Amino acid sequence: MANIYLIVLCIVIGVFLRRIKDFPENAPRTLNAYLIYVVLPAISLLHISKVEISLAILLPILVAWIIFPLTWVLFGTVGRKFNWKRNTIGCLIVCGGLSNTGFVGYPIIEAIYGAEGLKIAVLIDQPGSFIVVSSLAIIVASIYGSEKMRKRDISKKVLFFPPFLFFLVAVTLNIAQVEIRGSFETILESLASTLTPIALIAVGMQLQINLKDIKDHYLWYGLGYKLFLAPLVIFLLYGLLLDKTGDQGLIYKVSVLEAGMAPMITSSIIATTYDLRPKMASLLVGLGIPLSFFSLALWYYLVENF
Repeated sequence: MANIYLIVLCIVIGVFLRRIKDFPENAPRTLNAYLIYVVLPAISLLHISKVEISLAILLPILVAWIIFPLTWVLFGTVGRKFNWKRNTIGCLIVCGGLSNTGFVGYPIIEAIYGAEGLKIAVLIDQPGSFIVVSSLAIIVASIYGSEKMRKRDISKKVLFFPPFLFFLVAVTLNIAQVEIRGSFETILESLASTLTPIALIAVGMQLQINLKDIKDHYLWYGLGYKLFLAPLVIFLLYGLLLDKTGDQGLIYKVSVLEAGMAPMITSSIIATTYDLRPKMASLLVGLGIPLSFFSLALWYYLVENF
């Protein structure tokens, strides 16, 4: 419950800071830059370098790699057909295609399925969601962002995106079996621990809920897809591929619930950085987190009874 309280508190702090007249208007963008250039690279080094690579981890990892391309195809196709603005399409893909598998997902999965469930959640989050947000999400943001880019420029954006660079370093350390220990590990843990409060405060500072925003049908397209359609895909696909008992059953259950988590905080950061409807990106996270508690109850009932 402490994590849930922290989510609410940090968003409220962000909303409060925004009302202080002397507070810098560009503070959310500055906080997002700190997260991208400092915190996310620290998380890459801290976690990716320690992931045990084996065939058994493939299905949990694939959750994000299935959902994000599907989201890209769906909103990209529908958006072109109905002539949606490019920044709206980009925002829906980036935020709708990535789940908050870590900060919100970890405590919920651990509370329901214990330590064994948490191990699966880490696999879904680190080599799955985190790598997707560091690569495919940047490609989408570059394509649909305010600046038109050539393929070569997009490739540079991905390759020189700090979390992705440090992801490559972390993978190299993993393959070389080099462990990060001692003071350096402690420093990385300290930096990584600032992700949630800083990111959520930035979300709160950009969160302005009014009747016009709530009526925005694109917002509800994104939330409806993220909370219901995306987990439905994993529910049906993994339900066919996996035995629903034993270890496979646990992989199935955790994968469905993680797919149904609210939009990832980092996806909102990327959408804001690339000017992909920043206000809607914040609302997708700010509204998505509390709404997901209700939708997850439905998915929990389904995975336990069908």
